[in-house]
Amino acid sequence: MSVKDNMQLMASYNQWMNQAVYKAVGELNHSDLVEDKGAFFGSVIGTLNHNLVADIIWLKRFADHFSEFSSLDPVRTIQRPAALDTLLFDNLSLLQSQRFDLDKLIIAMMTEATDEMLNSALVYKNMKGVEHSQKFGFTLQHFFNHQTHHRGQITTLLSQMGVDVGVTDLITTIPRM
Repeated sequence: MSVKDNMQLMASYNQWMNQAVYKAVGELNHSDLVEDKGAFFGSVIGTLNHNLVADIIWLKRFADHFSEFSSLDPVRTIQRPAALDTLLFDNLSLLQSQRFDLDKLIIAMMTEATDEMLNSALVYKNMKGVEHSQKFGFTLQHFFNHQTHHRGQITTLLSQMGVDVGVTDLITTIPRM
């Protein structure tokens, strides 16, 4: 399996898990959704927003570096969030719509990616303005792992509230030999 195949698998897994998490979160009442539960970004809605914020920031970096990603044209017009804890949406329906739209763009981006791109350097500035140059394929691994990390926090919060997300293991999406 090539690096591109791995990243396409991760994009599909990412979409599948976001759909499962949002379905489970949809069972919450508004007060449970917004209550500060002591997570890194406070509430369930805060953590969902953080994943969206981080994805927009990374996708804008990818779009800025690789003009050949036409799939990222819609991201180019989105304003870059000012901080990682920016609350883009306090309405779950609007948040979910933006999340699902981005997930489709991510899958399309991975279809457009080439092995040459994945093995090339991505030059970007972090939130503090410090420039970095890292292999694009590795930054994509971070990109997907970051969401998994925070989805894990959300599934823990949901479990504590009696809501079961279901199976979350990547292994269930890996093709069999």
